[in-house]
Amino acid sequence: MDIRQLILFKHLAGTLHFGRTSQACNVTPSALTRTIQRLEEETGKKLFIRDNRSVSLTRAGNRMRTYAEEAIRNWQLLQSDLTLDEKTLKGDISLYSSVTAAYSILPQILSRYRLAYADVHINLQTGDAANALTKLQNGSADITIAALPEKLPANLDFLKVTVTPLIFIASHNFPDDLSDHTDTINWQTTPMIMAERGLGRRRLNGWFKEKNIQPNIYAQVAGNEAIIAMVSLGCGVGVVPQLVLEKSPLKEQIITLNVTPELTPFSVGVCTSKKNRLNPVVQAFWEIAEKEVEGRQTLKSGVSENFI
Repeated sequence: MDIRQLILFKHLAGTLHFGRTSQACNVTPSALTRTIQRLEEETGKKLFIRDNRSVSLTRAGNRMRTYAEEAIRNWQLLQSDLTLDEKTLKGDISLYSSVTAAYSILPQILSRYRLAYADVHINLQTGDAANALTKLQNGSADITIAALPEKLPANLDFLKVTVTPLIFIASHNFPDDLSDHTDTINWQTTPMIMAERGLGRRRLNGWFKEKNIQPNIYAQVAGNEAIIAMVSLGCGVGVVPQLVLEKSPLKEQIITLNVTPELTPFSVGVCTSKKNRLNPVVQAFWEIAEKEVEGRQTLKSGVSENFI
């Protein structure tokens, strides 16, 4: 087996979806299938259980996954060590973020990183922010842009970049003029557009639980951008990070509701595993992200002093 086979196996072990892995890794589904078959022949064990509805790892597959992650990490470290004398960092780095984070948080960091390490290949995936930590935990991404959970797993490092409020939103075209009557909203009848999962959903669930309210859920969707889209159509009220609304092309069709008590804001930042930081390619990204955060804090401090 070679390192390319292990990379494909590791990615598939994370997604458990042949279509997504083939697309993300730029291989055909048939080529991916042949790669897995060769690995199973070489190991003499079935690595995946596959039927028409799902894909799952066998016991041997889980052990193979651990081996693949260590082998890939060791290969990346070897590549970095071999290029130290050349003073040029080489290798690959995989990033995962929401679409909003991709053009609001990552640009400055990626610009500096690309300028400093032009020989590092960057693979950027975008998707539902709720999947960010899962992508990190299952090894399908080296670094993610994520909201800080209530309890950060001990094996992860988190670098806070910004804080954004969680806000209630509705459409200008919503049947009732909620903007002037937020204190009298009947939450048991008002249709809600809610995230399927994730930190925002958990905080909204907690908000309703404290008020002893059973929400009227109109739809459950994946991603904050999808919530904004459905809210803009007048389907109901939603909750999204303010940062996402500010960057949305639909923001002019949305109103913000002054609802109390306010939800706990999101702390958004760069996240990776402690093991990943042993990889010089990842550590270099982390150091640039730290400098970007320091720069933002300095700029913010300077602006505040000018208003004193």
